[in-house]
Amino acid sequence: MNTLVLVILFFRAGATVGYWQVFKKTGIAPWIALIPFYSEFKIMELVGKPKWWIVYLFIPIFNIFAYYILIFDLIRCLGKESIWSQIICIFAFYLYLPWIAFQKKTVYLGKLESLPVQHKSPVKEWTEAVAFAVIAATLIRWTIMEAYTIPTPSMENSLMVGDFLFVSKFHYGTRTPATPLQIPLTHQKIWFTELPSYLEWVKLPQYRLPGFTSVKRGDVVVFNVPRHEENNFGIYDTSRWKYYPVDLKTNYIKRCVGIAGDKLEIKNRVVYTNGQAETTPPLSRQAYRVVANDEINDRNFQKLELDPDDYQYNGRNNSGQAEYTMHLTAATVNELRKLPFIVGAELERSSEERGAFLFPKFDSLRWTTENYGPVVIPQKGMTISINDSTLAFYGTVIRDYEYNKDVQIKGDKLTIEGKPVDQYTFRQDYYFMMGDNRNNSLDSRYWGFVPEDHIVGKGFFIWLSLDKYGSWLNKIRWSRFFNPIR
Repeated sequence: MNTLVLVILFFRAGATVGYWQVFKKTGIAPWIALIPFYSEFKIMELVGKPKWWIVYLFIPIFNIFAYYILIFDLIRCLGKESIWSQIICIFAFYLYLPWIAFQKKTVYLGKLESLPVQHKSPVKEWTEAVAFAVIAATLIRWTIMEAYTIPTPSMENSLMVGDFLFVSKFHYGTRTPATPLQIPLTHQKIWFTELPSYLEWVKLPQYRLPGFTSVKRGDVVVFNVPRHEENNFGIYDTSRWKYYPVDLKTNYIKRCVGIAGDKLEIKNRVVYTNGQAETTPPLSRQAYRVVANDEINDRNFQKLELDPDDYQYNGRNNSGQAEYTMHLTAATVNELRKLPFIVGAELERSSEERGAFLFPKFDSLRWTTENYGPVVIPQKGMTISINDSTLAFYGTVIRDYEYNKDVQIKGDKLTIEGKPVDQYTFRQDYYFMMGDNRNNSLDSRYWGFVPEDHIVGKGFFIWLSLDKYGSWLNKIRWSRFFNPIR
């Protein structure tokens, strides 16, 4: 049986035991505790919720919050009013409810509306309000939606530096936390410090709750970047590297260009999956070599909506003309070529030497960022033969992301827990991610496949956009407000 199903049954068993004893104390037939939803309907009657409220328990994601509200109300009706009781319920209701239900001193006080109003000091009211707000925000951040900001231009112009966006957790299904001992609303560090915000004393197996959809080609996806190199970007002393748990690795956002089982190839900058050319995102950028009669002034860059992150001045050529490397959309290139002082704007070709930095590190390959592959993306259940070629592509996947113990790779040989392996079957799906700003993106071409358990959520919509180069009147990009992410 699936482990996640066992976990859900365990939670349900704890709730059922608690319901059974509560029903005995309130004169309701205890056997009703064995029937899902009908037992919750009876709990609703005990706390005073209207009958139609049962509908909330059938709506995905919302049912999590509805269920917690029901449990909070129930323990209040059993005399547990403190914020700490609610906090315990959030993390261990399946143990706490039976514990209080079986205490002899616990009695049912009546529906919420009939309970006496407790008078609390202002300090206690504020403490409880803040604590509950943090807990609610943590639950929303975990189950429904989380805010992110775009720090680099790798996705321009689809997403721009300074965009603030919400990322949906419920599309692909939220992940259960692997590192539960963490300060709420933090990621890797405590705010404004270099102190870690988590403890690894407790590590849990990670599961994904049901979602509405799966990752598809073309989706803009937030994920934990897999390799340790990217998680310690800019730190060249490996003795200072941090080895984060999966759910606390650095967040990246890219576009999925290949899903599990796809055969992916890039030919002359065009992405092909399973032999079919994929549509290039309309706002994606490419690197161009631009030649002008003289240096271009800031006013002209502003008219083209280009900021200093979008171009680099390379000096003058032998003819005295100014040369630039610019990351441009197709529409911007057309506008640029119309300017009288522009001599030429042609695609900039990547050097073959860039292949040395690409994935996989295989000496016989001569791939570049513009002509890459073909490569088959691992799929759950896919079996490969083990040899020097397959280990070059999939050796790091087998060693680092498949939860195998004691993996040794020597030449064309693979051993797991001391046993030689001739064939290997993958345990999870993988994805290939690329930035829309194709020549200015650190993506799967450099560090490889993204495991399914590293997927965080789907880019949903932009709620704020700030231009760091804009004047105080133009600091906010109003036209990007509430734009859906495509």
